[in-house]
Amino acid sequence: MRILFIDDDAVFASALSEILEDQNIQVDQAESGESGIELAEIYDYQAIVLDLGLPDMTGSEVLNEFRSAGNQTPVLILSGQTEMEARLSCLNLGADDYLTKPVHSRELIARLEALVRRANGHCSNVLEFGDLTLDLHARQVTVHGRPLDLTNKEYQMLELLCLRSGRVVSKETFLDHLYGGIDEPEMKIIDVFVCKLRKKISRETHDTALIETVWGRGYRVNAQAVA
Repeated sequence: MRILFIDDDAVFASALSEILEDQNIQVDQAESGESGIELAEIYDYQAIVLDLGLPDMTGSEVLNEFRSAGNQTPVLILSGQTEMEARLSCLNLGADDYLTKPVHSRELIARLEALVRRANGHCSNVLEFGDLTLDLHARQVTVHGRPLDLTNKEYQMLELLCLRSGRVVSKETFLDHLYGGIDEPEMKIIDVFVCKLRKKISRETHDTALIETVWGRGYRVNAQAVA
């Protein structure tokens, strides 16, 4: 999972980001509303965590900018404002969830997982594709109940494909998701990763149809082929 964290409290944001990254959640930080808007225009985030008290504009204004521009990325408000009116205002503007500070990291992670899951049309943390099962909370893939040995990047790729089942994931999106613009390798590395992932899955399931190549566009999980 890759998220954008917009909060001008750099110490708080960095400390919480470290906890999230320990759970394989990649975090990009922005300390102002404008920089957050710019990052959201460039990268394909799975969720946005937004503070209301920013130095250049209010969090509500940032949220309104997102929704007015057609950005439907799930937004979780994380704020020190506890008043009911603040909650209702944000929810009416298009926020998907609202948490108050201080927040327990486990609750934040659970809320983010639920937002991402629902945004992609899944009601459960456990996704099943034929003999393969992906547990989003445990971050584990099993075949017939046996764990499938995947590297961290292989898991991240499969998770993204499964969450967006039936939709094409471009190679550019994979690179953003895996590397976040830092030391990105050449695009062809995605083909290498997919090839290795396919081999590991087919060795256990004898199924070569799960990950489908869409020429010139990217890859997708072909859920109908294993239904």
